[in-house]
Amino acid sequence: MNLCWSEIKKKSHSLRARLEAFMDHSGKLQLPLQEIIDWLSQKDEELSAQLPLRGDAALVQQEKEMHATFMEEVKCRGPYIYSVLESAQLFLSQHPLEEPEEPSLESKDVSPRQRIQNVSRFVWKQANVASELWETLTARCVDQHRHIERTLEQLLELKGAMEELETTLTQAEGVQDTWEPIGDLFIDSLPEHIQATKLFKEELAPMKDGVKLVNDLAHQLALSDVHLSMENARVLEQINTRWKQMQAAINERQKQLQDAHRDFGPGSQHFLSTSVQVPWERAISPNKVPYYINHQAQTTCWDHPKMIELYQTLADLNNIKFSAYRTAMKLRRVQKALRLDLVTLTMASEVFTEHELQPSEHVMDVVEVIHCLTAMYERLEEERGILVNIPLCVDMSLNWLLNVFDSGRSGKVRALSFKTGIVCLCGTEVKEKFQYLFGQVSSPSGVCDQRHLSALLHEAIQVPRQLGEVAAFGGSNVEPSVHSCFRFGDGTSSIEVSQFLEWVSLEPQSMVWLPVLHRVTIAEQVKHQTKCSVCKQCPIKGFRYRSLKQFNVDICQSCFLTGRTSKGNKLHYPIMEYYTPTTSSENMRDFATTLKNKFRSKQYFSKHPQRGYLPVQSVLEADFSET
Repeated sequence: MNLCWSEIKKKSHSLRARLEAFMDHSGKLQLPLQEIIDWLSQKDEELSAQLPLRGDAALVQQEKEMHATFMEEVKCRGPYIYSVLESAQLFLSQHPLEEPEEPSLESKDVSPRQRIQNVSRFVWKQANVASELWETLTARCVDQHRHIERTLEQLLELKGAMEELETTLTQAEGVQDTWEPIGDLFIDSLPEHIQATKLFKEELAPMKDGVKLVNDLAHQLALSDVHLSMENARVLEQINTRWKQMQAAINERQKQLQDAHRDFGPGSQHFLSTSVQVPWERAISPNKVPYYINHQAQTTCWDHPKMIELYQTLADLNNIKFSAYRTAMKLRRVQKALRLDLVTLTMASEVFTEHELQPSEHVMDVVEVIHCLTAMYERLEEERGILVNIPLCVDMSLNWLLNVFDSGRSGKVRALSFKTGIVCLCGTEVKEKFQYLFGQVSSPSGVCDQRHLSALLHEAIQVPRQLGEVAAFGGSNVEPSVHSCFRFGDGTSSIEVSQFLEWVSLEPQSMVWLPVLHRVTIAEQVKHQTKCSVCKQCPIKGFRYRSLKQFNVDICQSCFLTGRTSKGNKLHYPIMEYYTPTTSSENMRDFATTLKNKFRSKQYFSKHPQRGYLPVQSVLEADFSET
């Protein structure tokens, strides 16, 4: 019994000695581990306190130096931390952790073995916490170092870019200060100033990229939680404000110069003020439409004084019985007054192309119309070598175009309207006019549908409408003419130019006045060596009307168109119109026809009317009161 007890005491003393040695060893580990944990936690807080970085390059440079010192301190502590963690690892390898035993409910004392396991577990936890804190701190130090480096680079780039922008803006503002007021500039120098302003704007174009760069850098810094210092923010705001003001100033300067050049330059309306004489004055409405003030009568009107006189002379033609001729005669006077009879289609189309009027849907304002008309009359002077009163011709043509296509004076005219008006009155063969007008509404493949043909005929019908002659040409409704043309074109959904030309040569009701105008123009220059049987005029000037019922009966255009006849001559008799001198073959043909008609009765002629002088059967008028 004593022997057993001695053995137990001996083992007990040995175990106690081992436990004391274990506790002494573990105690030497727990204290440094806890110190390391506390130190790492403190450094982690210090690292967090370094953020956010301030948005100033000098301050971030200081932060960079402080962080370098901080990282050096952490680096110096590393060997000690690694040695302690290695000691803890060695300790845990000597005292491995076991599965925890279920504590006995009856026993309240903890066995030495359990105490050893508890201490080992505590050391293990401390070592894990210290290791994680160390890894986290070192990783954060590296990341923060990169963040500081990147932020410093961005701030230095921002600072350099802002300094460069400030210098450029100061120089640009110096140039702006040298700008003379628009009112002090000579009219002839306006193009030079416009060009200088354009070049100045182009020179400053790279600044736009610089302004975008500094704003992008500030945005990137904000995303990184780096907000600019008050000074940098103030400078950036000033740069943006000055840049916007500079842009606005350049654009406003350019607009004012262009407006001044448009209003007072060679292509402006300013030079048109000479188109009227005292007591008249040319004025401009807010939408650039001209109107005319009579200071003597104290009245205003849309029409130019010369246009008023022209319209008064047109009233003399109202005694012409046939609307197609009446309209053509009136348009001939307008054409000559506007000098458009001297303008060729080639000349006009080149001006249209130069002013980019190819899209017929384009809407022109008054200034665009004036520019085109001015270029056209200048080219007329140059190519024909004649002197033209350009201000008067431009103003009169503008007046006529507005009367025809913009009677409400909105100040807007479609390009198709403008081209139609000019082409109809220019001095070119009628076939070429029809071909050109058809080309303005046809597709690239050369065909035209009903909608586009309707648009063309609608524009064309405005010409007789303005003269009060539209009723004789089917009225303002052009759909019957459109349907007639497409029935003529075999009823297809589109027609070609050849079909259109064949139609207008036979049944162009809404455009019949255009071929008649062409004949009137030619007839004006012709003298027929014969005597009028009514007024006895010899030679007959203009149209000659030969009776195909009676021999040697000729009527001049004045007598025929106004309905004057001599005894025995009736309008229902067959008559042939000539607007060029007759040939011998035509004389023989008419003689044979007259010989045949001698043997025909009055009833025959009443049943078979022959009006060769009218281009379309549908416009034979019995009532002459539609003007």
